[in-house]
Formats: sequence, structure tokens, C-alpha cells
Amino acid sequence: MKFLLSITCSFLLLSCTTHHPKPKPIPIKVVVMAMFELGQDSGDNPGEFQLWVERLPLADSLPFPQGYRQLRINREKGILGMVTGVGTAKSAASVMALGMDPRFDLSRAYWLVAGISGIDPQDASTGSAAWAEWVVDGDLGHEIDPREAPEDWKTGYIPLRKTYPYEMPVPQNDEGNVYQLNRQLVDWAFNLTKDTELIDNEEIAAMRAQYSNFPQAMNPPRVIKGDQLAAMTYWHGKLLNDWANDWMAYWTGGQGNFVTSAMEDTGTLQSLTFLDQAGKVDLERVLVLRTGSNFTMQHAEITADESLAGEKLSGKGYSAFIPSLEAAWLTGSPVVNELVDHWDTYAEQLPK
Repeated sequence: MKFLLSITCSFLLLSCTTHHPKPKPIPIKVVVMAMFELGQDSGDNPGEFQLWVERLPLADSLPFPQGYRQLRINREKGILGMVTGVGTAKSAASVMALGMDPRFDLSRAYWLVAGISGIDPQDASTGSAAWAEWVVDGDLGHEIDPREAPEDWKTGYIPLRKTYPYEMPVPQNDEGNVYQLNRQLVDWAFNLTKDTELIDNEEIAAMRAQYSNFPQAMNPPRVIKGDQLAAMTYWHGKLLNDWANDWMAYWTGGQGNFVTSAMEDTGTLQSLTFLDQAGKVDLERVLVLRTGSNFTMQHAEITADESLAGEKLSGKGYSAFIPSLEAAWLTGSPVVNELVDHWDTYAEQLPK
């Protein structure tokens, strides 16, 4: 009897494994990454994700309990959409969770970060879109209150394991302070989209008119190349804007130019770096696109706190909020469509 039971159990186990094979992972061509959404994925006031869901479209929902929010997918095109959550902690956790998800084959996927940001009036107007080659972290460091700093210090913020601001030599980048994206891919995306017509309206024009001391801010919205500082703290004002430019220059050896201020992308890139090391993704296939919803500093007629309150805390929202969401779509979607439409080429060979 025991022998028969053993045979029966073995047969049942074999039968279960035979008739329920693991499904093959879904091959993904492009991952579109937003950082926040205001409400539903579609049909209400939009955040960074909604235009992609409605227009690509990303018609199907997939549960993602290990991440911030459910995923959306266009199975026919091989495009996956995700919302990471705000801040480097949530973005790092969500991206790692996706990278380890056995449902997807991400080994040849391109990654497009597409979100809004503050923008430096020294470089562009709000409503503009910037492709980043350099992404620098604005959180890793030492800090003392600048009121207690020596008089000849420009800032109280000090590189990690250094004793004064911008001390040389620059530390080795073994803690995720700076990331350089694939320059060839960034240049390709910029050249593909540099003539994109972005939204300009009365609100954007009225805002930029107040920045008459900044020639680049006086231009209508346009697509540019420009680098990003990612920091969990929402900072604002001329002095911190100066710090952001100096911090970017320090960590990139003068090669990077601070243009946009956001929160998540060093967390995203840290997880993608680890996933690349594990053979799960290709770090050479990552693009970061940020669009200007507001300026990172005040104009000459107001103070920094008045500027922050006017845009962030007024209850009206950023003057270029909707145009910046549109700019992310208008600039990012041609890149996504080009990759998908010519996948026979781009699956194996990076764009040139």
C-alpha cells in the first residue's frame, strides 16, 4: 500500500509540473517611467502618467503590489508603463521590484524617464524639455547651516568624506553621486526631437517676461540638452540655484550643466545599475527627459520665499504644469515610437 501511495503521489507531482509550465516572460521593448499621478490612470486631472496611458495607449493594467502603483502595458507594441512614486527611495524600490519581476524580459528594453521638474532660467523657459546626459545626486553629502560656515564658503554643503565645499580631488564615484548616460543615445534622442513644437501660452509668456535678466528664459519653450540634479529636498531660490550649478560642475568635472531639478532619478539609476550588473537590464539604454513646470529660482522683483509660495503653495499650481506634461509626451513619444516601429534594428543595435 505504501508503495502504491508513493507512486501515486509521484505521478500527481509529475502531472502538476507537466501541465502547469511557467509562462514565458513578456519581452518588453520600452519602459516608460513617470514619477507621480494625481488620481486615476485616465479620465481625470492628469499627472505625469495619464497622457501616456491614454495616447500610446497603455490599455491593460497589471497588478504590482511590490511596487508603488499598478503597471500598464501595451502588449502589441511591447511597451510597459510604470509610476515609481515621488523621491529617490520610492523610485529605487519600484524600479528594483520591476527589474526582478519574473513576468517580464527587460534584457533589451529601453528605459525612458519622462517627468516634470524645475528649470534653471539661465538655460530655458518653463514648458521646455531637456534631455540629460548627466544626473547628479543632491542628497549625498555633509551639511552645516551656512550661518555657521566660514565667511569664505559659498555653501554649507560639503561632498561626502570631504572637509570643505568642492574640495579636490573629487571623490571616487562609488556611492551613486553621479551617473553619465550613454551620450550616443542621448544625442540621438535630442536630434530626433530638437525641432518639436512645444506648447506656449499666455501664462508661460507672462511668467518668463518677469525673468528679463535671463536671455535664455525669454525664449519660447524648446527642446534642449541639459543635465539634472536629483534631490529629495524640494529646494528653491537663487543661492541654491547657484549651488546646483556648482555641485553639477564639481561632480562632472565641468562637463555637466545643471538645467533641471527633480527628485527621483539617481534612485532610478542606482537600481538600474545593480540590475545591469545582474544581467537583467542594459544600462546603456536609459534616457532621462525632464520638462520645466516652474523656474528653480525667483525673478528680480520678489524674494525666494515669495517665489516658492507663488508657484508651489498658491493653490493654482505651476503656471506651466499642463504644458510641461504635454512637453514630456510631445518630446518623448517620437522616441518611443521610433524604437518600437524599428525594433528589428534597435533590439540588437543602439540608435546612432
